[in-house]
Amino acid sequence: MNRKIVTGALIAVIVGVVVALFASPFIAAQALVRAARTGDAAGLERQVDFPAFRASLKSELNARAALEIRSRTKGDRGLAALGMLLAPSLVEGAVDNFVTPQGIAAMVRSGETPEPERPVPADDTPAVDKDKIRQSWAYLGINTFAVTLTRDDRPDDALVLILKRRTPFTWKLSGVDLTPDPMG
Repeated sequence: MNRKIVTGALIAVIVGVVVALFASPFIAAQALVRAARTGDAAGLERQVDFPAFRASLKSELNARAALEIRSRTKGDRGLAALGMLLAPSLVEGAVDNFVTPQGIAAMVRSGETPEPERPVPADDTPAVDKDKIRQSWAYLGINTFAVTLTRDDRPDDALVLILKRRTPFTWKLSGVDLTPDPMG
Protein backbone atom coordinates (compact mmCIF):
# COMPACT_ATOMS: atom_id res chain seq x y z
CA MET A 1 0.00 0.00 0.00
CA ASN A 2 2.81 2.46 0.87
CA ARG A 3 4.50 1.69 -2.42
CA LYS A 4 1.34 2.72 -4.34
CA ILE A 5 1.13 5.99 -2.42
CA VAL A 6 4.79 6.83 -3.10
CA THR A 7 4.43 5.90 -6.79
CA GLY A 8 1.24 7.98 -7.10
CA ALA A 9 2.87 10.95 -5.37
CA LEU A 10 5.93 10.69 -7.61
CA ILE A 11 3.77 10.60 -10.75
CA ALA A 12 1.78 13.60 -9.49
CA VAL A 13 5.00 15.56 -8.89
CA ILE A 14 6.34 14.69 -12.36
CA VAL A 15 3.06 15.70 -14.02
CA GLY A 16 3.04 18.94 -11.99
CA VAL A 17 6.58 19.82 -13.09
CA VAL A 18 5.79 19.08 -16.75
CA VAL A 19 2.65 21.24 -16.61
CA ALA A 20 4.59 24.06 -14.92
CA LEU A 21 7.34 23.83 -17.57
CA PHE A 22 4.74 24.05 -20.33
CA ALA A 23 2.75 26.89 -18.73
CA SER A 24 5.68 29.06 -17.62
CA PRO A 25 6.10 31.06 -20.88
CA PHE A 26 2.36 31.82 -20.99
CA ILE A 27 2.55 33.17 -17.44
CA ALA A 28 5.69 35.19 -18.26
CA ALA A 29 4.08 36.62 -21.42
CA GLN A 30 0.98 37.69 -19.51
CA ALA A 31 3.16 39.28 -16.80
CA LEU A 32 5.06 41.20 -19.49
CA VAL A 33 1.87 42.49 -21.14
CA ARG A 34 0.32 43.37 -17.77
CA ALA A 35 3.45 45.27 -16.67
CA ALA A 36 3.49 47.15 -19.99
CA ARG A 37 -0.19 48.09 -19.80
CA THR A 38 0.10 49.33 -16.21
CA GLY A 39 3.42 51.13 -16.80
CA ASP A 40 5.25 49.01 -14.20
CA ALA A 41 8.87 49.85 -15.08
CA ALA A 42 10.30 47.64 -12.33
CA GLY A 43 8.19 44.72 -13.53
CA LEU A 44 9.39 45.26 -17.10
CA GLU A 45 13.01 45.39 -16.01
CA ARG A 46 12.55 41.94 -14.46
CA GLN A 47 10.86 40.63 -17.62
CA VAL A 48 13.27 41.97 -20.29
CA ASP A 49 16.83 41.05 -21.20
CA PHE A 50 17.71 44.53 -22.47
CA PRO A 51 21.08 43.74 -24.13
CA ALA A 52 19.58 40.80 -26.05
CA PHE A 53 16.46 42.79 -26.96
CA ARG A 54 18.55 45.72 -28.24
CA ALA A 55 20.73 43.40 -30.34
CA SER A 56 17.68 41.69 -31.83
CA LEU A 57 15.92 44.98 -32.57
CA LYS A 58 19.06 46.40 -34.23
CA SER A 59 19.38 43.33 -36.43
CA GLU A 60 15.72 43.38 -37.44
CA LEU A 61 15.65 47.13 -38.10
CA ASN A 62 18.88 47.00 -40.12
CA ALA A 63 17.39 44.25 -42.28
CA ARG A 64 14.18 46.24 -42.74
CA ALA A 65 16.18 49.41 -43.54
CA ALA A 66 18.21 47.53 -46.15
CA LEU A 67 15.02 46.35 -47.86
CA GLU A 68 13.57 49.86 -47.83
CA ILE A 69 16.78 51.37 -49.19
CA ARG A 70 16.88 48.86 -52.03
CA SER A 71 13.26 49.47 -52.95
CA ARG A 72 13.53 53.28 -52.77
CA THR A 73 16.80 53.70 -54.71
CA LYS A 74 15.64 51.55 -57.65
CA GLY A 75 18.97 50.79 -59.28
CA ASP A 76 21.00 53.78 -58.10
CA ARG A 77 23.89 51.77 -56.66
CA GLY A 78 25.77 54.78 -55.29
CA LEU A 79 22.79 56.04 -53.33
CA ALA A 80 21.97 52.53 -52.13
CA ALA A 81 25.55 52.02 -50.96
CA LEU A 82 25.50 55.30 -49.06
CA GLY A 83 22.20 54.37 -47.43
CA MET A 84 23.52 50.93 -46.50
CA LEU A 85 26.59 52.56 -44.97
CA LEU A 86 24.66 55.08 -42.87
CA ALA A 87 21.61 53.07 -41.83
CA PRO A 88 23.27 50.78 -39.25
CA SER A 89 24.81 53.64 -37.29
CA LEU A 90 21.51 55.55 -37.26
CA VAL A 91 19.58 52.46 -36.16
CA GLU A 92 22.14 51.62 -33.47
CA GLY A 93 22.01 55.08 -31.91
CA ALA A 94 18.23 55.22 -32.00
CA VAL A 95 17.81 51.76 -30.48
CA ASP A 96 20.34 52.43 -27.72
CA ASN A 97 18.57 55.66 -26.77
CA PHE A 98 14.96 54.53 -26.98
CA VAL A 99 14.88 50.94 -25.73
CA THR A 100 13.92 51.54 -22.11
CA PRO A 101 11.24 50.01 -19.90
CA GLN A 102 8.99 52.92 -20.84
CA GLY A 103 9.71 52.44 -24.56
CA ILE A 104 8.95 48.73 -24.43
CA ALA A 105 5.78 49.45 -22.45
CA ALA A 106 4.68 51.93 -25.14
CA MET A 107 5.43 49.36 -27.88
CA VAL A 108 3.37 46.66 -26.17
CA ARG A 109 0.52 49.04 -25.20
CA SER A 110 0.21 50.38 -28.74
CA GLY A 111 0.93 47.13 -30.58
CA GLU A 112 3.03 49.10 -33.08
CA THR A 113 5.90 47.47 -34.92
CA PRO A 114 9.23 49.30 -34.82
CA GLU A 115 10.49 51.09 -37.93
CA PRO A 116 14.11 52.06 -38.73
CA GLU A 117 13.29 55.74 -38.34
CA ARG A 118 11.24 55.13 -35.16
CA PRO A 119 12.51 52.09 -33.22
CA VAL A 120 9.95 52.39 -30.42
CA PRO A 121 6.85 54.53 -29.94
CA ALA A 122 7.08 57.62 -27.75
CA ASP A 123 6.78 56.94 -24.03
CA ASP A 124 3.48 58.85 -23.92
CA THR A 125 1.91 56.78 -26.72
CA PRO A 126 -1.64 56.03 -25.60
CA ALA A 127 -2.64 52.44 -25.03
CA VAL A 128 -4.82 50.86 -27.65
CA ASP A 129 -7.91 49.31 -26.09
CA LYS A 130 -6.88 45.77 -25.17
CA ASP A 131 -9.96 44.44 -26.98
CA LYS A 132 -8.48 45.83 -30.22
CA ILE A 133 -5.17 43.98 -29.90
CA ARG A 134 -5.24 40.25 -30.47
CA GLN A 135 -2.64 38.13 -28.72
CA SER A 136 -1.44 34.78 -29.94
CA TRP A 137 1.24 32.57 -28.49
CA ALA A 138 3.40 29.78 -29.86
CA TYR A 139 6.47 27.82 -29.00
CA LEU A 140 9.16 28.36 -31.64
CA GLY A 141 11.41 25.79 -29.98
CA ILE A 142 11.82 24.22 -26.58
CA ASN A 143 13.49 27.39 -25.24
CA THR A 144 11.89 30.03 -27.50
CA PHE A 145 8.36 31.39 -27.28
CA ALA A 146 6.61 34.01 -29.41
CA VAL A 147 3.90 36.44 -28.34
CA THR A 148 2.25 38.04 -31.36
CA LEU A 149 0.32 41.27 -30.87
CA THR A 150 -1.91 42.21 -33.81
CA ARG A 151 -4.00 45.35 -33.92
CA ASP A 152 -7.46 44.97 -35.44
CA ASP A 153 -6.89 48.09 -37.57
CA ARG A 154 -3.52 46.75 -38.87
CA PRO A 155 -3.89 42.99 -39.32
CA ASP A 156 -0.83 42.71 -41.60
CA ASP A 157 1.49 44.56 -39.20
CA ALA A 158 2.03 42.17 -36.28
CA LEU A 159 4.46 42.79 -33.44
CA VAL A 160 6.17 39.50 -32.56
CA LEU A 161 7.94 39.49 -29.21
CA ILE A 162 10.42 36.67 -28.60
CA LEU A 163 10.87 35.24 -25.12
CA LYS A 164 13.80 32.97 -24.28
CA ARG A 165 14.02 30.50 -21.43
CA ARG A 166 16.58 31.54 -18.77
CA THR A 167 15.95 28.81 -16.19
CA PRO A 168 13.50 25.92 -16.36
CA PHE A 169 10.66 28.19 -15.21
CA THR A 170 11.92 31.71 -16.07
CA TRP A 171 11.46 33.46 -19.42
CA LYS A 172 12.59 36.92 -20.53
CA LEU A 173 11.78 39.11 -23.50
CA SER A 174 14.92 38.78 -25.60
CA GLY A 175 13.99 39.82 -29.08
CA VAL A 176 11.53 40.97 -31.68
CA ASP A 177 10.69 39.49 -35.07
CA LEU A 178 9.63 41.98 -37.73
CA THR A 179 9.05 39.34 -40.40
CA PRO A 180 5.52 38.06 -41.01
CA ASP A 181 3.65 36.28 -38.22
CA PRO A 182 5.30 32.89 -37.46
CA MET A 183 1.94 31.48 -36.44
CA GLY A 184 0.15 32.34 -39.64
